[in-house]
Amino acid sequence: MVIMSQPQTSRLQRPLAAGLALGLSLVPGLPVLAADPLARLPGSPAAAGLPRLQSQVSCPALQQRVQASLGPEAGRWSVSVADGSGRLLADVNGLQPRVPASNQKLLSTAFALDRLGPDYRLTTRLWRLSDGTLRLTGEGDPDLALPQLQRFAKLALGSGGADGAPPSLVRLQLAELPPQAWWPQGWHPGDRAEAYGAPITRLALTSNAIDMAVANPTSRLRTLLNRELVRQGGKAVELSVVSSDAPISRDAVLIHEEPSAPMHNLLSLANSESHNFTAEVLLRQASGSWDLAVSRQAQMQWLAERGLPLQGVRVADGSGLDRANRLTSRFLTALLLNMGQHPYSGYYMASMAVAGQRGTLRNLYKGTSLEGRFRGKTGTLTGVRSISGVLNTSDGPRYVSLISNGAGAPNTMIGAVLRQVQNISLCQPPA
Repeated sequence: MVIMSQPQTSRLQRPLAAGLALGLSLVPGLPVLAADPLARLPGSPAAAGLPRLQSQVSCPALQQRVQASLGPEAGRWSVSVADGSGRLLADVNGLQPRVPASNQKLLSTAFALDRLGPDYRLTTRLWRLSDGTLRLTGEGDPDLALPQLQRFAKLALGSGGADGAPPSLVRLQLAELPPQAWWPQGWHPGDRAEAYGAPITRLALTSNAIDMAVANPTSRLRTLLNRELVRQGGKAVELSVVSSDAPISRDAVLIHEEPSAPMHNLLSLANSESHNFTAEVLLRQASGSWDLAVSRQAQMQWLAERGLPLQGVRVADGSGLDRANRLTSRFLTALLLNMGQHPYSGYYMASMAVAGQRGTLRNLYKGTSLEGRFRGKTGTLTGVRSISGVLNTSDGPRYVSLISNGAGAPNTMIGAVLRQVQNISLCQPPA
């Protein structure tokens, strides 16, 4: 393939509403995916020199305080706390698999950051094939919008159409997934209609959401692109849809490409703002396949290679909207501990919401001792509240994960537990 133009300087990522990603509805009876065989296997040994989460609680005082904070609702919670050396300071039901909601995004973003790197960009490309037909391909850029569409239309007109056709005739193919692959199977139809449950496609204008989800994103794209081509002077336009798996011949010419914001911006969109679409795209791109079953398998294999405790873990999607997902608080704590030692740790930790200041935690724990000291990923579904992250203390980081399924007043409980974790005197060795 011949490259004719260089990428333009990437545009700045526009902020998206935090509310887009919160799955707030639940209808019983969602299909449960078969457990992945890898979910039953223990993780492989951690890389040499990296701390590994211990299996025995080593701070009885904190353990007692956490259990007391949970009180009679302890059975509805899973809580795990570790320090930077891997000591398991407290653990209540830490091996109990639970629905994690958007804490699932911590897996997708870690996987993508490790596989693709902090400077990776999703790219939308315009190609000219050997017969003069044009093809638009994409990687799910969540920020693709009308300005980029206008540039593609202008370049398509300037590149002409099929052989022997006048320049005003444009034959353009849109490379896209079939409709049956637009949503993970476990997403409920009611969620699919909401902006947070928008379809996951390769060519997605404004993440396939306006006030609600765009039910047929390919049709919308065809309509807007055709309108733009005509507005810019195109007299004859032939738009068609081809499979995104259709190969591009080696003699195809790259006319133009539009890069997304870099990976570290995408991580923040997924983790801090809890954007479902972005998390799903990152899972697929990191695996090298937009077949969700293949992506899930690749992610589970990667997690096993990291030496993480995978008993009971089940991956159903990349965002947490599917209630077939199952995670344990001990697994999430081990993942955070592992990523805390990763070469790209700074990018990963910086992508999370900050208590009282940023993202989905901006309105929580403001004015308390937790403000500005806790970075984490929240998760919310009806009946589910989860939060996992890093609490900065004078004795170093504390990696914390709390998952509740069916608890009352979960935000209050989370705050109470985090404040106990802040009390480092509970876990100081005797003089």
